[in-house]
Amino acid sequence: MHRLFAELEPSLTVSEQNLADRVRYILRSNIFDVAELERLRREAVPSSDENATAEDAAPQIAEQPTNVNAAVNTPVVVDSNDDRTVAQELELEHMRSALEEAIVETHSTPLENRPRLPRIALSKRNRAVVRALNPMLVTFLEASRDLCETDSILFGAALAVCRIIGAKLSTAGRATGQSSAIPAWRIRIEERIAKARALIGRLICFRSDNNRPRIVRTVRMAFAGTNVSLSQPDIMQKLMERIDDLKQRIGAWGKRIRRYTERSTRFHQNRLFQSDQKRLYKS
Repeated sequence: MHRLFAELEPSLTVSEQNLADRVRYILRSNIFDVAELERLRREAVPSSDENATAEDAAPQIAEQPTNVNAAVNTPVVVDSNDDRTVAQELELEHMRSALEEAIVETHSTPLENRPRLPRIALSKRNRAVVRALNPMLVTFLEASRDLCETDSILFGAALAVCRIIGAKLSTAGRATGQSSAIPAWRIRIEERIAKARALIGRLICFRSDNNRPRIVRTVRMAFAGTNVSLSQPDIMQKLMERIDDLKQRIGAWGKRIRRYTERSTRFHQNRLFQSDQKRLYKS
C-alpha cells in the first residue's frame, strides 16, 4: 500500500505507519460508504485491461536503466515534523467528529434527560482542548436560529470536551422534581443521633446493674475526659445527667432536621404552585 501511494503521489512524503493510521481512521469513522470506497479503489488501482497493457509494455520498461529500480527501492526519509503535523490533523479530526456527534445527540435529547456535566480542572490539556474546539463552533453557531438551538449547541460542545478529556458523566439525567439526594450534613447528624441512642442504651444497662465488660468499657468511654469514676458514690446521678444531656442533644439535632424538611417541603410546594396548581392540590 505504501509503495502504491508513493507511485500515485510522489510529491507527498508519508511513513508506512502514518498511512496505515489514516486508513484505519477513515474506515473506523465511516467517512466513505462501501460504494465510494469501491469507486476510489477502482480509480486508484488499474483495471484488468490496464494490467494487460502494462504486461505488454513490461519488456520496454525492463530496458530502462537499472537506476530507476534503485530509486524506487530507496527508503524514504520521513521528517518528524510531518509526522507531528499528521498526528495533529488526526487529533483535530477526532475532536471535530466528537463535537458533531455530541451536538447531534444533544439536539435530539430532551432537556430533562441531559447528563449532568462535572467540573473539569483548569489544566493545560483541558484548556488546549477548549481552544481547539472554539473555532469549530463558529459554523454551528452561525446556523443557529434561536436561543434554544444555541443552548443545545453550547451544551453539546461542553459534552464533547468532557468526552475528549475522559471526564466521568452521570447517566441518570437531571432531576426535574423534588431531589431525593440526602444532604451530607443530614447524614452526619443522623449518624450522631444513632450513636447517641446506642450510648444511652448502654448507660441504662449499666444503671440496671449490667456489668458486662463491653458495657463497662462503653460507660468509661462516655465519661472520658472528666473526673467521673465508676466507683464513686454518686455515679448514678452522673449517669442520669449524662443520659439527659444526650437526650437534649438528640432533640436539638432532630429539630434541625425537621426545620430543614419543612423548609424544603414549602420550597418545592411553592415551585409546584407556580408551575402546576392542579397537580399541587391533587397531591
